Amino acid sequence: MSSRSIRRSVAVTLAVGAVVGAAALPATAADGPGRDRDRDRSRVVISAVQYDSPGFDNGSNRSLNREWVDITNRGRHAVNLSGWKLSDRAGHTFTFRHFRLDGRSTVRVHTGVGRDTHRDVFQDRRTYVWDNRSGTATLTNQRGRFVDDASWGRHGRPGDGRGHDGRGNDRPGNRH
Repeated sequence: MSSRSIRRSVAVTLAVGAVVGAAALPATAADGPGRDRDRDRSRVVISAVQYDSPGFDNGSNRSLNREWVDITNRGRHAVNLSGWKLSDRAGHTFTFRHFRLDGRSTVRVHTGVGRDTHRDVFQDRRTYVWDNRSGTATLTNQRGRFVDDASWGRHGRPGDGRGHDGRGNDRPGNRH
């Protein structure tokens, strides 16, 4: 075999190896560090909703805090939720302030008053937000872009596989 043929053969082998190697890289490594952060943001989801606080809806702070929404970061890296909003169709909006959600962790957003921690934050409201019969909780990022939503009752989307709480449950309840 001539040296020219050997060089061609080596070049083809290296080119094929580079293509196969690039295809085998995880998407985040191939896309660069900025894309990795974007992928982690897309892994932030509404993982559960307790829209009908257990027991009688008496308006007490305890009852209000038993109405909540879980926000889960399924990604590996922490996501800065500062400026992100959790809202309902009636216009009730909670804005995260100075909050960082660690990778593979969940924060519970309670309706009532309380002291914020890394696992629980409070909207500091004195009235219920989530309707017991039907509703939609929507999460948007600091730029106002849609991140995720969860619906229950007549607002639920049949066949979306998620239901109101990320587990496919769609329980009827009493209106507040």
